[in-house]
Amino acid sequence: MVFDLRKDGTEMGKNMSEEKNVKRGMEQAVCKKNDIVTLTISAFSSEGEGIGKLEGYTLFVKDAIPDDVVKVCVMKTKKRYGYARLLEIIEPSPHRVEPRCPVARQCGGCQLQHCSYEQQILWKEEKVRECLNRIGGFSVCDMDLVLSMEEPYHYRNKAQFPVGVNKEGRLVAGFYAGRTHSIIENTDCVIQHPCNKVIVEAILQFMRDYKIPAYDEKNHAGLVRHILTRVGVATGDVMVCLVINGTALPHSDILAGRLLECLHTGRAEEPELQIKSICLNVNQEKTNVILGKQIKNLYGNGFIEDRIGDVIYRISPLSFYQVNPMQTKRLYETVLEYADLQGGEVVWDLYCGIGTISLFLAQKAAKVCGVEIVPQAVEDAKKNAELNHMTNTEFFAGAAEEVVPEQYQKSHGSLKADVVTLDPPRKGCDEKLLQTVVQMEPEKIVYVSCDPATLARDLRYLCDRGYGLERVRVCDMFGMSYHVESVCLLHRREKRI
Repeated sequence: MVFDLRKDGTEMGKNMSEEKNVKRGMEQAVCKKNDIVTLTISAFSSEGEGIGKLEGYTLFVKDAIPDDVVKVCVMKTKKRYGYARLLEIIEPSPHRVEPRCPVARQCGGCQLQHCSYEQQILWKEEKVRECLNRIGGFSVCDMDLVLSMEEPYHYRNKAQFPVGVNKEGRLVAGFYAGRTHSIIENTDCVIQHPCNKVIVEAILQFMRDYKIPAYDEKNHAGLVRHILTRVGVATGDVMVCLVINGTALPHSDILAGRLLECLHTGRAEEPELQIKSICLNVNQEKTNVILGKQIKNLYGNGFIEDRIGDVIYRISPLSFYQVNPMQTKRLYETVLEYADLQGGEVVWDLYCGIGTISLFLAQKAAKVCGVEIVPQAVEDAKKNAELNHMTNTEFFAGAAEEVVPEQYQKSHGSLKADVVTLDPPRKGCDEKLLQTVVQMEPEKIVYVSCDPATLARDLRYLCDRGYGLERVRVCDMFGMSYHVESVCLLHRREKRI
């Protein structure tokens, strides 16, 4: 199936385009701050807020879902739209469910726990379809079957807990409230791996026992900023990393002993897990960036291993690795299916991270070249290739938009690829990179995206330059949140006039 480009690219989806329309529309504010009003929620915004109309004026309401009738307090108004806080659910939507987490509403980690999982999937599929239609101008009716999760809880293999003190001065860890740096206390997150609770509570007790201060970002004082955990679900390997505002942690040997004991005493939900790495990450900058560049090992070799399918991956604290291992396998299987490798192809895998997709493709390709901006990730990718005895890979360190054009110029235009895979961050691909990809004339492009808006923009660029969009599949990697992953297949064809 080929999805055609619309000539004007302006057809709007009925629900998802509400957010864009109201900011350009003609509505005038009919309410003011602190007004109490009743709304019927008609749609979701792109970030999972409920959208309701008050005499044509649009209000965005966090924690509301379509078909709710709600009482809200207006918090902020602009000329054409505003924001309101949910006060009461007068008539609940048939899709509304009770969140499993007692702090789901306050916490910024989950936006959709109050919505049935089935409805989340339908909305995410529509979100991708609408962006492809409105932004990319694609007439998308049929997509491949959505890859939904069998169990949308306790699926994350990576957690980052900020550490601080509450209003009473008590040491706490948890997650930031939405759009703030206020910590919502929670050591037992329902979408994180269950072993986190015992690990985080052991660290907090150690800090209390030895009076280790939490970091205060306002005064740039204190020591422990974050607790980072990673779990190799297939191997049972566990990593614990403390992000510190300093170069050393007092009594770190005692902490390491306590952590190693806590997963061997039966107190953890999965006692077969083993901590294989305990380390410190030094971050002494005044920044919102969680991780610094320096790692100091306290125990182990500084990495853990995990397995996706038949491929083993070595993961360090700074490595990018998909957070949902069960869905990652299905996602990569889709990439492999779309690439349809026959054994003789040259593949360029751009934004390759630690080589996760690269090595999956290397099982079937003649050669795979990966490009990644994080030097440590590139080193991990090379080690992962060695670990899996894959000699048909080559990895380049640097920004994809710099490395690939540079390699193309060095080849004097002879650099070609049979397949290119793209897995960029949310901002999508740099136009300079897309231009070079087109010049490399791959027969197929497989694009993995975590943002449907930038995906649609980039696909439009490629399809205006000789490619056709043939297949689209949504893969839910992030249950209970508004984030959505998707995979698209493009084939090279004659450029349209």
